[in-house]
Amino acid sequence: MTPVRSRRAVLPLVSLAVVTGTLLTACGALPGSEPARRTVTVWLMSNSASDAFLGRFTKEFEAQHADVDLDIRIQEWTGIGEKVTKALAGDGGKDGAPDVIEVGNTQVPQYMEDARLVDLSLEAARDLGMEHWLPGLAEPGMDGSRQFGIPWYAANRVVIYNKDLFERAGIKKPPTTREEWLELTRRLDTGTEQGIYLAGQDWYTLSGFIWDEGGELAHESSGTFTGALDTPAALRGMEFYARLQALGDGPKDADEEHPSQADQFAKGRIGQIISVPGAAQRIIEKNPDLKGKLGFFPIPGKTAARPGSVFTGGSDLVIPANTDDEAGAVAVVKALAGKKWNTDLARTMNYVPNKTTLADAVAGEPGVAAMAVGAAYGKATPASPLWPTVEAADNPIKAYMSRVLLGADPATEAKKASRIVTERLDESGE
Repeated sequence: MTPVRSRRAVLPLVSLAVVTGTLLTACGALPGSEPARRTVTVWLMSNSASDAFLGRFTKEFEAQHADVDLDIRIQEWTGIGEKVTKALAGDGGKDGAPDVIEVGNTQVPQYMEDARLVDLSLEAARDLGMEHWLPGLAEPGMDGSRQFGIPWYAANRVVIYNKDLFERAGIKKPPTTREEWLELTRRLDTGTEQGIYLAGQDWYTLSGFIWDEGGELAHESSGTFTGALDTPAALRGMEFYARLQALGDGPKDADEEHPSQADQFAKGRIGQIISVPGAAQRIIEKNPDLKGKLGFFPIPGKTAARPGSVFTGGSDLVIPANTDDEAGAVAVVKALAGKKWNTDLARTMNYVPNKTTLADAVAGEPGVAAMAVGAAYGKATPASPLWPTVEAADNPIKAYMSRVLLGADPATEAKKASRIVTERLDESGE
C-alpha cells in the first residue's frame, strides 16, 4: 500500500524509528485504530463564497470524510497569477501548498502547460455531468480532449433597465431581437434621457456581438493563435456595437468603469446599461429612489430563437499535479462542483450554476435568472496562455474600438488591432 503523504509536522527521527520498527502494520496503522487523518488545503478567492457557505460545506464534508480535515485559505485576486504559478512549482508560501485551487476560468490555459495540473477527464465524464456544463466555463479548462479545469460558477452581463423610463416611452416588454432592441433604445433616447449608456471600450460586450456574427477575437490552428478582428463577421459585430453605442452619451474613449456606468445610471436619466446584475446593488446605494424600479433581460440575439452570446466570467477548480493527496483533492472538487453544493453556492451568492440543467435553482431572482439564460450561450476569451498580454493596460481591442467610434475606418483599424493580437499571442516570441 502506498503510504498517505501529509504536510503535518513529522515525528522526531528517534520516535519515528521506534514507531516504524515496532508498532505499525503493513498498511501503516495500528490494528483497530482510527485511520490517519490528513489535511486537504484549498485555495479559494476572496468573495467567491460566503463564510456561512464555507462553514456548511466544511462541516458536512468532514463528517462524510472522517479521515480528512479541510484547510480553506482565502486568496486575493491581485497578484494571484504569480502566486498560483509558484504553488504549481512547489512553493505554496505561507498559505501552504494547495491541493485544490480556484482560478478564473480564462486563467486556466496559462496553468495547463508542462503537466502542472491533474487530468480530471475521467471524473468530468463519469461523475460531474460535463455534457451539461456551461461552455464558457468548460472550454477554457480543456486541452484537446483532456479536462483540467472543472467549472464552478459563472457570471455574465445582462441588460439592466429603468422601468419608469420604459413605461414613459410606452415600452411594455423587453426586446427579444437585436433590431427590436435598437428600436426601443431609439425611443428611449430623447435628448434629455439616454437610450443606453454604453462606453466605447466595453470589449467584453463587443465580444458577444462578434460571436453572434460567427466571428472570433482570435483564431487557433495547431496551437497558433491569429488575431481575427478584421474578419467580415467580427466587423459586423463592431458595426452593431457602434449603432447601439450611438444611442446614448457613453464616452467613446473610455471603458465602463471610467466613469462607473452604475453611477451614471443611478442618476435616473439612462434607460439601460449592460452589466452583471450585481451592479443593481450599487445603483440603489447611490439612488435609493430606484429601488423596485430596476428590471433585467438577457442581451438579445439576432433572432428570437436564442439570446445573444455573452462573455462568461467565473471560476474553475483545478488540482496541482504536485498535490500530496490527489484522492482527497478530487473528493473536494467533486463535492463543490456537484449538484448539492453548486446549487447552494449559486443561491447564496447569486451566481449562475455550472450546468444549464441547474438554471432553475436561481429562477426566483430576476437578475440572476436573466444571467442564466445568457450563460447557456456564453463563451470565454481565446484559450491561449498568453491572452493576459492582450488584456493588459494597452489592450489593442479597446484602442481599436475607440478609433472606430471616433470616425476611423473600421477595416483598417481592425487589421492593425489583429496584427497586435497576433504578435502578443505568438509563443515563439518572434
